[in-house]
Amino acid sequence: MSNDTHPSYANVKPTHDHDESKLDPFEIEFRAEYRDNRGPREPFVNEHGVVIGDHDYVSSQSPLEQWSRETDPSVMAGEQWVHPYKDIGFRTRENRDLFEKGIAPASSLFMHPVHATSSSVEFDDDEYFPVPEVLDEP
Repeated sequence: MSNDTHPSYANVKPTHDHDESKLDPFEIEFRAEYRDNRGPREPFVNEHGVVIGDHDYVSSQSPLEQWSRETDPSVMAGEQWVHPYKDIGFRTRENRDLFEKGIAPASSLFMHPVHATSSSVEFDDDEYFPVPEVLDEP
């Protein structure tokens, strides 16, 4: 396992007692430009002692298993929590289009069906999202 290919994986350790199959349900066929410098292919133990890439999403060392109101969610942020090849997120349509076909996701404004989401523009909800008149006639 080569950890020097991506700095985010510099402190991970390989694990050999978990699923290391070549045919992985969460792997996709990455284009060459997305295979380079990704990180380790096999499951690894991150700096918190949690095995990543074994598809056993419950680990007693995980902050998720010890969560409380005092837990800072940022402790679970960073690439050391995501396997560079075996992540369920790679199976989404947008990620498959990007990583397998090179098609970037379409960008657009986020629109909520009921509320204005832009902080720079103030709308009167009744004016922007008009409520149709309801007639009480049969």
